[in-house]
Amino acid sequence: MKSLALIALLSLIPSLFAANVDVYFGTSGKATKGIYHSSFDKDSGKLSPPELAARIGSPGFLALHPKRSHLYAVATSDQGPCVAAYKIEKNGSLTLLNTEVIGDGGGAHISVHPSGNFLLTAQYGGGSVALFPVAKDGKVQPRGQLIEHEGGSGIVASRQNAPHPHWTGYSPDGKFAFVPDLGLDKIVIYKVNVDRPSITAHGSAESVPGGGPRHMRFSVDGKFIYLLNELSLSVTTFQYDAKKGTTKRLTTTPALSESAKSEEGFNSSSEILVHPNGKFVYSANRGDDTVTAYQANRSTGKLTVTEVEPVRGAFPRNINLEPSGKWLLAAGQHSNTVAVFAIDQSTGEITYQLNSVVNVPGPICILFNE
Repeated sequence: MKSLALIALLSLIPSLFAANVDVYFGTSGKATKGIYHSSFDKDSGKLSPPELAARIGSPGFLALHPKRSHLYAVATSDQGPCVAAYKIEKNGSLTLLNTEVIGDGGGAHISVHPSGNFLLTAQYGGGSVALFPVAKDGKVQPRGQLIEHEGGSGIVASRQNAPHPHWTGYSPDGKFAFVPDLGLDKIVIYKVNVDRPSITAHGSAESVPGGGPRHMRFSVDGKFIYLLNELSLSVTTFQYDAKKGTTKRLTTTPALSESAKSEEGFNSSSEILVHPNGKFVYSANRGDDTVTAYQANRSTGKLTVTEVEPVRGAFPRNINLEPSGKWLLAAGQHSNTVAVFAIDQSTGEITYQLNSVVNVPGPICILFNE
């Protein structure tokens, strides 16, 4: 009996140290069918051929429940733009639990609060933020709040005559919610009520005029915010006061030189990431079709560009880091590709991995579940 028990225990060891991690791809475009799934080998940096995991319309951005048991997407159902909730099965497949209509146009971004009690969506076209409670069984409940942003900086006339919330996220302690708004040139800050899920206006952080805030990330120690400006292709660093939920704008670092931008007919920033070791920051550039790597000064928050690397694809709508920080994946929306890059842990330099490109129709979001 003891030998059988030992054999059973030994059989579990490979799974405990498995090198593979599930990756999900949100997609958008006529050729897409829904959410795609792949397995990523953390040792070799290889992706398995992606397969359709859930059939649904335009599941652009994806988010995980803190327990990693459920996945949520802003998508389109027969009733219109919605939030879809899925149970993640042991084999990585997705089982649809339910959908709830947003009611103010399509969602550009989605995030689940660290408590798991609710999620937020940002409606770029509707100019609003929506809150949806999350049930204990993982289902998304009917919309609990819809907050309309107002105004527009008007500096870039074609893009900033109205509010355009573009991202939702939370302070490390979960007490505040943050919504960069491209049209307002601001990060709108909300106070969070976790027990009775709701958000209330708290303040804002002014970005550079005409910058067009898109996405943001906190530094590893929570002392700084790195805000990606889509229109000016730059990153603005803010000092963050966790007790007060307030910010102070410090520096702004261009992602590309003016000469590099002048060589393309269109340029736009899309995503920003902070490496787990806190030393490096990365942003993606559409048009130039590159990833910019930055060295982060952990004392001042100042960023210094160290590298601009081609993504081996077209229109990198999204990039993401494998959770250990060993690999970076870049999604080319127009080339229907996802490419893998190795990260030098001492310098932050990224290096393309030969024969690492896989095909995904219209990928615009990369989500790891480890």
